[in-house]
Amino acid sequence: MRVLVATDAWHPQVNGVVRTLSTLAQTAPRHGAEVSFLTHEGFRTFPLPTYADIRCALPAPGAVARRIEQIKPDAIHIATEGTLGHAVRRYCIRRGIPFTTSFHTRLPEYVAARAPIPESFVWRWLRRFHGRAERVMVSTRSLISELSGRGFHNPVLWPRGVDGAVFSPRAPIELDLPRPIFLTVCRVAVEKNIEAFLALDLPGSRVVVGDGPMRTELMQRFPQAVFLGERHRDELAAIYSAADVFVFPSRTDTFGLVMLEALSCGVPVAAYPVPGPLDVIADAPVGVLDEDLRAAALRALSIDRALCRDFASRMTWDRCARMFLDNLAVFGKSRPVVEQNIVQRLRRQAAIY
Repeated sequence: MRVLVATDAWHPQVNGVVRTLSTLAQTAPRHGAEVSFLTHEGFRTFPLPTYADIRCALPAPGAVARRIEQIKPDAIHIATEGTLGHAVRRYCIRRGIPFTTSFHTRLPEYVAARAPIPESFVWRWLRRFHGRAERVMVSTRSLISELSGRGFHNPVLWPRGVDGAVFSPRAPIELDLPRPIFLTVCRVAVEKNIEAFLALDLPGSRVVVGDGPMRTELMQRFPQAVFLGERHRDELAAIYSAADVFVFPSRTDTFGLVMLEALSCGVPVAAYPVPGPLDVIADAPVGVLDEDLRAAALRALSIDRALCRDFASRMTWDRCARMFLDNLAVFGKSRPVVEQNIVQRLRRQAAIY
């Protein structure tokens, strides 16, 4: 089966959406599927305001149609709501082609943090965008519940995973910092709420891995914190392994892949009790969720690291790819076959959760 994924988020961006889609393409062939991408590459682009490192495509409708028809996909998935997402959505609707979408980012909150645009306006726009999809894939059950309550009629579960071979307990990188080491890994941007972490009165050291538009400002405001910039795969796993606690200060992430990466390296998590952390950790003894983030970080120091690794080992990318493929709207399937696939998908999800 050939699957086309249209996404406005793509390399060189470093975020959970890009990581999820890249890993999906690597894993899907084990389930008999080939994933191709329609990205900004090959189109004229312009920088996103306040994010000069992110480029938005200016796709001509004819060029989008030609690319899709060259790939000849059996299913089309629209991963993001940007310019490419809209172009592919328009292509599918005009031709009566079924498609699926995914909801990765809390755009209403992100937009409101940057511009005087009411969240209710953005939610209406999102309902319209996703309303024509056969299904909207979301990462957690709490998001299914929230979107259903906001008028989305078609959300289904598509969980995330972690590569346990890469993100595993290993010889830690030598940071030469006072203990304990409290770590966060994220894009250094306003929506990640990093200031809440950096402002905590914690013993030892606070370390930030990642880059973004707020990095220079935060380095100036919090000179005692250590900013390591972007790190990847083995080097990132070694940094995780050097940490005593992973602090996840975001209140708006729909999932938080970095929590799974930290847990897979044996590092307990401290976070707010909000969607994302509540879905990933819930009441498992691998993290502490508290509105007092300092108290959560200090309590997490006593958690058994072996429990964290064991917990994360059950969250695989193989499971993620299988559920993604189950959710697709495959061209040419008769309605009884589609309904049978939905029943099978729901049974699998019930068995997993």
